[in-house]
Amino acid sequence: MSRVTIVDEREPLTLTSDKGTQGYRNWWPGPDATMLRFISRSIDIMEEMADESRNAFRLGRTGYLFVTGSKAGTDRLRETAHTVSGFGMGPVREHPGREAYRPAVRDGYRNQPVGADLLAGEELRRAFPFLAPEAHAALHVRRAGCMNGHAMGAWMLARALGAGATFVRDKVTRVATTGGRVRRVDLASGGSIDTDALVIAAGPMLPEAARLLGVELPVFHELHAKLTLRDVLGIVPRTCPFVIWNDPVSIAWDDKRRRELSGEARTRHLLDALPAGVHLRPVDGPYGDELFLIWTYHTEPCTATWPPAFDPHYGDVVLRGAAQMIPGLQRYVANAADGVVDGGYYCKTAENRPLIGPLGVDGAFVLGALSGYGLMGAHAGAELVAAHVVGGALPDYARAFLPSRYEDPAYRAQVAAWDSLLGQL
Repeated sequence: MSRVTIVDEREPLTLTSDKGTQGYRNWWPGPDATMLRFISRSIDIMEEMADESRNAFRLGRTGYLFVTGSKAGTDRLRETAHTVSGFGMGPVREHPGREAYRPAVRDGYRNQPVGADLLAGEELRRAFPFLAPEAHAALHVRRAGCMNGHAMGAWMLARALGAGATFVRDKVTRVATTGGRVRRVDLASGGSIDTDALVIAAGPMLPEAARLLGVELPVFHELHAKLTLRDVLGIVPRTCPFVIWNDPVSIAWDDKRRRELSGEARTRHLLDALPAGVHLRPVDGPYGDELFLIWTYHTEPCTATWPPAFDPHYGDVVLRGAAQMIPGLQRYVANAADGVVDGGYYCKTAENRPLIGPLGVDGAFVLGALSGYGLMGAHAGAELVAAHVVGGALPDYARAFLPSRYEDPAYRAQVAAWDSLLGQL
């Protein structure tokens, strides 16, 4: 009879899963439909779990709102939306147009539109009056939203334990193999577990875990931070979508801060235009008053160390950037230090696709490199790696995530033409 044991040296969801923004979206702009289909399957599973749990983890569907301040940006949003629609996202509707725009509901996830709505002019102002006057248009992706990741993880763990799984608070220090097959894992406590199937799902610690098998995985890390800030003045409506500014931002620093930043080589770049992608969302939908604010203006690869150290200017920078998207937030700039900065590592492959499937040792499998889509992609990923373990039927996107895909020179050449930021906000 099969027995499942979960080994973790930490409490579940305390390394990086609780440091993210806990959002989900069926929006993946390419280069083909693979990632959209994978994430869509994961959203299906999340909705099934929400039904089963009476939405214990508050799955909501307020959507993602991509905002631009230019006509050229509007044209790019329209073009990209039609491309993603062709992958299976759903229809693209323009407003003003033949159909009336349907605002997102306050709570819940059922009976909502799919696809995306492109709003401009008075339609945009009416729907999202808190946006900056410079906003030219916005694309509202509809099968998207947020969940409470902590509650989701707690519910899933309780279900797993109730089904007979065992949780062991320990660290795997060695994987014993014979005849090229996994036979046992040894633990830091001195104990061991006999097994003929091992799934490595170690988040940013994936490279170190794979080396226990003598396997080097083609992954790298980026450090992503977020600011949690209380919106005590109610500047951002609690029904607000996950809002992303799609254009580069030049922060309007005051003279004093400009002199301070220009005085050090490591901060002068903050005076230049910073990359597109500053984004925010209300935490826990209609409940509470907290906001998550995120802006990854540093994307260079780094070494994963724990705990991570963050740019001391990050909270100030991300709040000022967000205030150019939602001007009302300017009222909090003087108190940016009141917020809390945390975050974690994106463990990524060169094409920003996960590693799911068998490794080079019989009985060893991997589920990792889930980049910034861990909570939204983990469900389809777990379903897929389980199918590999038991020899079940595989979906046709399974080949795209096999670790062995890099053995194909033609694929490696194709990846070289892609972007590791594909699908990343």
